[in-house]
Amino acid sequence: MVAEVIGVTLGPKGRNVVLQNKYGPPKIVNDGETVLKEIQLEDPLENVGVKLVRQAGAKTNDLAGDGSTTSIMLAHGLIAEGVKVIATGMNPIQISRGIQKTADALVLELKLMSREVEDHELSDVAAISAGNDVGVGNMIAKAMQRVGRNGFISIEKGNSAETNLEIVEGMRFDRGYLSKYFTDRKTMKAEFQDCKLLLVDKIITNPKDMYKVLDFAVKGNYPVVIIAENVEKEALAPVIRNKLKGILKAAAVKAPAFGERKSHYLDDIAILTGGTVIREDAGLTLERVREDMLGSASKVVIDKDSTLIVTDGRTQAAVKKRVAQIQKLVENTEENFQKRILNERVARLSGGIAIIKVGAQTQVVLKDKQLRMEDAVNATKAAIEEGVVVGGGCCLLRLSLKVNEIKKLMDNEEQKIGAEIFKRALEYPARQIAKNAGVNGSVVIEKVLSNDDVRYGYNAASNEYEDLMAAGIIDPTKVVRCCIEHAASVAKTFLTSDAVVIDIDGPVVKGMRPPKQTPSPTPTPTPTQMQTPMPSPMQRPMPMRRRMPNSGIPPMGFKKKGPICMKITRHDVFHSQK
Repeated sequence: MVAEVIGVTLGPKGRNVVLQNKYGPPKIVNDGETVLKEIQLEDPLENVGVKLVRQAGAKTNDLAGDGSTTSIMLAHGLIAEGVKVIATGMNPIQISRGIQKTADALVLELKLMSREVEDHELSDVAAISAGNDVGVGNMIAKAMQRVGRNGFISIEKGNSAETNLEIVEGMRFDRGYLSKYFTDRKTMKAEFQDCKLLLVDKIITNPKDMYKVLDFAVKGNYPVVIIAENVEKEALAPVIRNKLKGILKAAAVKAPAFGERKSHYLDDIAILTGGTVIREDAGLTLERVREDMLGSASKVVIDKDSTLIVTDGRTQAAVKKRVAQIQKLVENTEENFQKRILNERVARLSGGIAIIKVGAQTQVVLKDKQLRMEDAVNATKAAIEEGVVVGGGCCLLRLSLKVNEIKKLMDNEEQKIGAEIFKRALEYPARQIAKNAGVNGSVVIEKVLSNDDVRYGYNAASNEYEDLMAAGIIDPTKVVRCCIEHAASVAKTFLTSDAVVIDIDGPVVKGMRPPKQTPSPTPTPTPTQMQTPMPSPMQRPMPMRRRMPNSGIPPMGFKKKGPICMKITRHDVFHSQK
């Protein structure tokens, strides 16, 4: 079911999916990841399967930023073909081992097929990821040219119908929030406007060290972001408590890098924001901190993995001076590792941040366009990291030809069957792309594989067979790799599971039982018709003594004084019937 719903969005001729929205207009999306999050089944047992398959797409989207639909299609193929084989009596453990070995071997083959992406190909990668939207591809490529390959591109909602590109001063580093209580529950991000930054080159352990800065924030009515080597839980508690009470807006982040590199990064952030790093070597402590030592930023966005700092450009002269100093260090350094670190610092300081403000006529179109933009940016970054391969599902078809050689690495016949299952599953994405384009998938696969040129494939947008690399139909290698790995992982879990434990709300529905036979009413018997029931052995009445006479003369065996000692014989016992 999940594959059928999400599969309609795959390829250049994929359809949209309309999502119900309880609190507003329906959402019209073409993004598999968004559709995946909305699928919820009423049957709890079926819903467990949905959540399991959902992991393949979600994990791929988290790591590569795109490819969730392809991951689901691959996982669907592996599970569907695997269930057929296991139903015939094959060992699921050996089948799953064969799937995993095949996945590992295919990743190695994929790396051999990959090549580095060229600058002019970045727009093609972005356009394909955005559903063959050339306008989106050109916008992403333009932003990449302005900030460089190591620059950061942010996607935001615009205030007009036009989509605009804006370049601002700023920095991004790979450190997220120290507590999820700093974030918004819906977006799981902490976003502040016109905030101050406290930069500390040590571990904060004492809660009292934070009071002065927090007092500044409350009195000045501005958000404060704490960037330190670390903040212990005891010191973090008052910040979280006051934030949850609504007294102040704050967040805490670990400083990037370690040791000497960490100190250099803090100095770079201080120059960018116009602040001062609080470090004991310089005679500065948190007890003596002043408000003018805090840095300033027009915007700060923090998620679980990264922090984005955007400034207003007031420190541009100081930043240029700092960049010149670092470039001199690069010239005087011979070690390659140190040069790479210094060049990263230059890129962070001078690269800037590209902000694409997405515009549309309606909120429904705006949301869809924003999701396409985000997919395009993520795909472009993935292509820069690990290169590109032929797109359109044809890369997976070429990998299926390698499975016959991979079978030789298997330990037994059942593992070879697992490899054969993977070979069939690799055809599923190409079949779905062809289906969405209105052509026969089997015919497309046969014609593509009949040509030995790895660049040759089916272009669903133009309905032609051609050199896909020359036509700009390319996929990031990282996305394809994550699809293979995560689909195999989910399929293994599914095929080797034999029981499911679920929680059921409300009364438990027991198994079917035959209905109780209601006896037909019988007339009440008359007193003459009633029979005296025989007492059961367990209900035999206890023996009772005969009533004592009232003559005042005690019976034989009794004395007027002393304990009663009377021998009761069989004739002295009688039964009572009630």
